[in-house]
Amino acid sequence: MADRPVRTRIAPSPTGDPHVGTAYMGLVNMVVARQAGGQFVLRIDDTDRARYRAGSEDAIFAALRWLGLEWDEGPDKGGPRGPYRQSERSALYREHADRLVAAGKAYRCFCSEQRLAEVRKAQEARKETTRYDRACRELPAGEVAARLAAGEPSVVRLAMPTTGETVVHDLLRGPITTPNADLQDQVLLKQDGFPTYHLASCVDDHLMEITHIIRAEEWISSAPIHKVLFDALGFEVPVLCHMPLLRNDDKNKTKISKRKNPTSILYYREAGYLPQGMLNFLGLMGWGGPREADGTQKEVFGLGDMLAAFKLEDIRLGGPVFDLDKLKYINAHHQRLLSSDEYLAQVKAYLFGDERRLRAVADLVHKRTETLGGFLGMADFFLGDVVQRPDLLVPARKPEGEQTPADAAKAAAEEAWLVLADVLDALDKVEPWTAAGLEEAGRTLATPRETGWKSRDLFALLRAAVTGKTATPPLFESMEVLGKPRCLGRLGDALRSIAAQHGEPSKKARERHEKRKKERRQADPGGEAAA
Repeated sequence: MADRPVRTRIAPSPTGDPHVGTAYMGLVNMVVARQAGGQFVLRIDDTDRARYRAGSEDAIFAALRWLGLEWDEGPDKGGPRGPYRQSERSALYREHADRLVAAGKAYRCFCSEQRLAEVRKAQEARKETTRYDRACRELPAGEVAARLAAGEPSVVRLAMPTTGETVVHDLLRGPITTPNADLQDQVLLKQDGFPTYHLASCVDDHLMEITHIIRAEEWISSAPIHKVLFDALGFEVPVLCHMPLLRNDDKNKTKISKRKNPTSILYYREAGYLPQGMLNFLGLMGWGGPREADGTQKEVFGLGDMLAAFKLEDIRLGGPVFDLDKLKYINAHHQRLLSSDEYLAQVKAYLFGDERRLRAVADLVHKRTETLGGFLGMADFFLGDVVQRPDLLVPARKPEGEQTPADAAKAAAEEAWLVLADVLDALDKVEPWTAAGLEEAGRTLATPRETGWKSRDLFALLRAAVTGKTATPPLFESMEVLGKPRCLGRLGDALRSIAAQHGEPSKKARERHEKRKKERRQADPGGEAAA
């Protein structure tokens, strides 16, 4: 591909708030394209209609643009190789799936979900790896045609090689060899006519002339499947580069998660970080930064520095740690680089630039204060940071039986953390983010079937996490005005605050929590409300 213009891409799914991992991959892909004078493509992977969320695509655009990651071709810009939403390319995927079936490289599978579940269960009983048993792979052509003509539902599966090995060359990791016996016949086209990630990604990368696929290492397991698929379609395999995953700053360096770090890009915008600080921080992830004349690496740098010095080959494979303290340190440096006028303009824009939100805050505070000076005391949590207070998050609990006061405090902290984690997971699914929807979700959580907490206690915990206060304007109206990214971010902050003071719940405590939740649901299948 040396004689072709470099073309890179990202393909986020509109299934929720734009993730920091999307920004991380977007930054690297944009820099590689810009350095080579090529093109950076934004493609929307919206084929998972069950998880699709309205408004998520616009949020992706807004988040990437806030960071200064601008694409050359995409759904909102068009381009010569569009359309750039995969849901609008279904005919192309069906055409390529039909080609594969006609060439004997793929086949129709009529197995029902029930049969597949039975196969998995039998394999588990035999302690075998669970996989599709290729029951439909050798069906006679006449039988396939008859079943299709009768309208029997089917999927299209890739006929993977069953012997030998598949070797994929990765720019950072060298050759990756996978025994073909470890691979199964993946679904390419689902019953609803939409493609799976495998088919859509390979077809689009070829038709959009992508030269470099730079993506997270969690997709390494898909690489041999894609190699077989590229070969079956007669396509050249692009340069592959699997970047190390962003990691939590915990003992096991686990994959970044919303319980340990805010993962929405929009949270950082709402929390008052500078885009240049966020980009600098993401640039440090895996790469480490440009070098000074003496060989030391710069920690504080701009996008121009990265464009001048970045090399994919310099990426370190150890999982980069997403350290919020380091982000604050980097952001503070960029904030101090602002002139007085620039800083004032940024503060005014952050606090008062969104007149719609400011009016909503004023409407909530208006009748609840006695003087104009009382506005900030009532509205501070809308405008700035919240200091999490474990004394408000963890309810006092008297020792029971042979418990010591320390044991009782630890048990209360564990329960508050576990319940708050359940609240975070539940509210993440609330769409649209309205006071009515939030109250409905909150009252569902405050039932014997779910958390087992009364609404009074659960809402007090939620209020403390989101506002840092015990008394505020109406909770759910306040949360609507605050917005989803900031509320979910603060719930994550509350979890970290409890863990910092009391430690995270043990594995046994988590297992007990899940067991009790299962028992409550079995005892209350109808979901009767708590008193």
